[in-house]
Amino acid sequence: MTAAPPAGAPSLAGDPAVAGAAIETVDLVKRYGRTVALDGLSMRVPAGEVFGFLGPNGAGKTTAVKLLLGLARPSSGQASLLGRPAGDREARRHVGYLPELFRYQAWLTGREVLAVHCRLAGLARPTWGPQIDAALGAAGISERAGDRVGGYSKGMQQRLGLAVALLGDPAVIFLDEPTSALDPVGRLEMRGILHGLRERGTTIFLNSHLLTEVERVCDRVVILDHGRVVAAGPLADLLSEHHLRVRVTGLDRPAGDVLASFGPVREADGLLEIQGLDPARVPDVVATLVAAGGRVHAVEPRQATLEERFAQAVGAPRPNGDAPTWAGVPSDTTGPATDEAGP
Repeated sequence: MTAAPPAGAPSLAGDPAVAGAAIETVDLVKRYGRTVALDGLSMRVPAGEVFGFLGPNGAGKTTAVKLLLGLARPSSGQASLLGRPAGDREARRHVGYLPELFRYQAWLTGREVLAVHCRLAGLARPTWGPQIDAALGAAGISERAGDRVGGYSKGMQQRLGLAVALLGDPAVIFLDEPTSALDPVGRLEMRGILHGLRERGTTIFLNSHLLTEVERVCDRVVILDHGRVVAAGPLADLLSEHHLRVRVTGLDRPAGDVLASFGPVREADGLLEIQGLDPARVPDVVATLVAAGGRVHAVEPRQATLEERFAQAVGAPRPNGDAPTWAGVPSDTTGPATDEAGP
């Protein structure tokens, strides 16, 4: 599946006026009575990137999206979308949105649902046909366009929602759990769509709990927890730390003492793991173990995963029950933020 730009669609993607930051917030706050749902969120989403907006349930993500889309008003602070104040009608004309929970009229066909949204988006009537055909093709449901939505599977309905979000060739697309109802093949195809959109200069704001998918498509991420940004920055920076796992027997003293000069050491599943080890030091580790009487059976250098970073950042226990040791990295996305307690 590819996401070719629909014919006749107005677009701000690639426009010099929005070539810097597609989305920006400064000290954004939202209160519902005494409950603080968002507390001082500051972040900058560069145009043309796939941006992962992550956090456990109740971390502030939905509230932030509502504010950016103009579906709620901030208590204080500022937010801009495509260089205009959040909620500005002209900016919203160039935004696509796939919410996590949505329902379309079961008695309409897929093509009719898209026609309804072409009308709601104010697209010129002569462009509806090309717009709808392109969106159906990008979402991979052209063959089911004439079927009633009531007969669609969850995955098919998810694809239809994506097709709606693609109408008008938007400059920014907000996607809330876009792969949650897709099978493995559908997720692979979704990745292709996202890569295609990025190549065209479209900014994608991705909210997902499927961290392996985020790791494969995002350029940068922010992680919220308990109202604060606990980690943020380019994905490559967040995952730059390397670990080394070794299987060794016969040491003449505790492994922690032998390897103390290389960093923190923990044991899991019969392996010793050294966190934050420079890959260039792997031969030194092996030599030190051998000098201490050890027999080295396996050496497994590896890079940190986003799932590990997420668990460490939000304070979740590691799979073996160990406490997290990483607290985040500095970046140009900063500030506290808390979550969706409001309506």
